Formats: sequence, structure tokens, C-alpha cells
Amino acid sequence: MGDSLRVAIAGLGTVGAGVVRLIDTNAGLIARRAGRPIEVVAVSARDRSKDRGIDMGRFDWVDDPVDLARHGNADVVVELVGGSDGPALALARATLASGKGLVTANKAMIAHHGLELASAAEAAAVPLKFEAAVAGGVPVIKGLREGAAANELTRVAGILNGTCNFILSKMEAEGRDFADVLAEAQRLGFAEADPSFDIDGVDAAHKLSILAALAFGTRPAFGSVAISGIRHVIAADIAEAAALGYRIRLVGIAEAGSNGLFQRVHPHLVPMDHPLAHVTGSLNAVMAEGNFVGPLLFQGRGAGEGPTASAVVADLIDIARGEYGPPYAMPADALADAEPEAAGERRGRAYLRLTVADKVGVLAEIAAAMRDAGVSIESLIQRGAASDGSVLVVIVTHEGPERAVAHALDKLSGSPSIIGQPMWMHILG
Repeated sequence: MGDSLRVAIAGLGTVGAGVVRLIDTNAGLIARRAGRPIEVVAVSARDRSKDRGIDMGRFDWVDDPVDLARHGNADVVVELVGGSDGPALALARATLASGKGLVTANKAMIAHHGLELASAAEAAAVPLKFEAAVAGGVPVIKGLREGAAANELTRVAGILNGTCNFILSKMEAEGRDFADVLAEAQRLGFAEADPSFDIDGVDAAHKLSILAALAFGTRPAFGSVAISGIRHVIAADIAEAAALGYRIRLVGIAEAGSNGLFQRVHPHLVPMDHPLAHVTGSLNAVMAEGNFVGPLLFQGRGAGEGPTASAVVADLIDIARGEYGPPYAMPADALADAEPEAAGERRGRAYLRLTVADKVGVLAEIAAAMRDAGVSIESLIQRGAASDGSVLVVIVTHEGPERAVAHALDKLSGSPSIIGQPMWMHILG
């Protein structure tokens, strides 16, 4: 058995401590699978005194995480600090410049700076691995980069944020409002104290942009992802969707075609017979379609100590074996610079929920706006008046161009009959 692969870890939160615990617990198995032992030699975190349930005194402690890049005994640095810039990016750049391999779970950094870091890793002939950045312990990056490498992929879609899926599943199962379930998710640790990145779709968009680059051989393009979260989904939307035969899920979709690269994270109505409709709780799932392999489905726990640590250590095992190639499955300079596809000409069906004043003529006004914009209505449902005199109107459209729906909502935006912001969700085809 060969010499140990020596690892330095920056960040000893839930995942960092989990990596140490996993390497300790499965040391013998990991060594046999890797062909040599993997050992932690140095760590860095903000608080030395914190009890992490593990003996950290056996490792070199470095106060500045960037100094791990120059640690004399480390072969690979694991970055678990988080954040797209700041110390995480400084450490990543310094690690690759020092000729050491880098493993990270940092989807924000990879989404914003992945192309730069991939180019640096290739220039230094060192590994850059980020399996844990998308879907936790689900091996979707390895599946797309290696298992489906011979296929042309044209579409990737999935549920990429466990916090949102937990909230929507709870609302669905218990008929509760968004704010109430979000508060519970925060108490249980499924949501951060500031949940904006999760519930507003940014976290899922980071992951989608990484998957799109891997799937289509395009440069990472987080800036062109259309993003809308679940903050404005209400219990009535969940109930109406169920009555229509759907479940609401936050779905990320990326497609590559002759019109460019399309990327979107939005809440969707998902048909009950679709695999994503049955992904509940904090699970993640990713679907892809290859021209020879056909449909692929990856599903599992997308966050937490165990799954994320598992993905990090799997990357370390690959490095120990010497099994790594270009981070995006092809050299960084071979990645295509795809133009973003505009959504307006995309065709599909839509769910629209409007809160309106309970007065004569409102439905006629809405119907006229839809007609004038070229939107064909499949069904229109009006629910009873609330205590404030408002009513809910739910519209499901026939298939048509998205620009028509946008035009109709724009025509209604100045109407005194419309209360608040309409909710527009796409129906997953």
C-alpha cells in the first residue's frame, strides 16, 4: 500500500467535522479502496476551543486558512469555509498556485469562479473536485462527468434545494402557510437564520449552473439563470395544484439547443405521475437525458453532515487513486461560450393565481387581458371572498408562448382590481 494522502481541512463546521469523523470511522475501508491511507494532517477554523466531539489536538492548527495552501505536509486542501469570494476563494487560488489538489463543497464559489479555478488546476496539473457542491451525497457530478461522458445531453432538471423541498412538502401534507413552515424548518436546522439564498432560489441556481456546464460542455453561466423562489407560494396554491393533479416543487431546468443555453429555477406544477412529484422532504433529485443512455435519475439526501462528508471523501479517494481529469469533463478552453436563450418564445402551460377585488366585471377584465395578449385559457376558477373582500382567481392556460403570459400580466399590472403581485408558475411538461 502506498504512502498516505495527506489532507488539510479549512472549516470545521458540521461538514468539516463530519469529514474527520468519516475518515476516522472508515479508515481501513477507505485505505483499501483508495490503495493507500487518507489522513488529516492540518485544520483551520475560527474557534479552536469549540467542542466538535472529535480530538482535534492531533492535527496542526492553522489560524489563517489560506496558510493551509503552503502547509508543508499537505497534499490536498479541502475547502469548507463557504462563500463565493473572501477567504474561500483566496484559499482556492493559493492552493492551486501551490501545486496542491483542491476539494470543495462550495457551490457559490464554483458557480462564480469555477472556470478560473478549473483553468488554474489544469495549468498546474492538479485535481479540482467538487462533487459535494451539488446534491450532497448524490453522485450526480460523477454521473454526468464520467458515467454519461459518451452521451450528448440536451436537458438536465431537478430539485436542487432540500430546504425548499422540505417547506413545500410540509405545506402540502399539513395545509400550513409558508411562514409557519419556514419557522419550523429554521427550528429543525433545515433552514438558515437568513434563509434568502434557499427560499429565493439562489442556492439552486448555483447548482444548476454547475450541472449545465458539466452536461453541455459550456462555460459556467450563473448570471444567465432566471431565478424565482418559493417565498410567495401560499397554502391556496398547494391546494389548487393538488385539485388539478399536480404538486408544487422548486425545479431547476437547463437545456442546450440551437437557440442557446436556457437556465431557469422557478416553482413549477409537477404532474403527479412525474418522478419529481414524489421527491419529498429534504431530498434532492436530478434528471438528465442522454442520446444513447436515455433518461437518468439521481436521488438522495442533498445536505447534512453524512451525505456531504461522504461526497468530499469520495473525491479524496479518487485523488488518492490518481483518478481525475478536467474538472468539467473537458479542458476549460474547450468549453463553449453559449448565448443565453430568451424565455419569451418558449412554449408551455402556465398556472396563474391572482388576488382580486370582489366586484362585478373583474373576471371579464382578466379574460379580456388574456385574450388581447393571445393567451388561451384552459380553466378559470374563482374562490369565495375573504374577510377583506378579496377573492382568489386561478387560471390554467393552454400551451402557448411565455411572452404572451408576460404581456397579459403586464396589461393587468395597473388595474385597481388586482391586489398584490400575481403568482406565475410553469407547468412541467
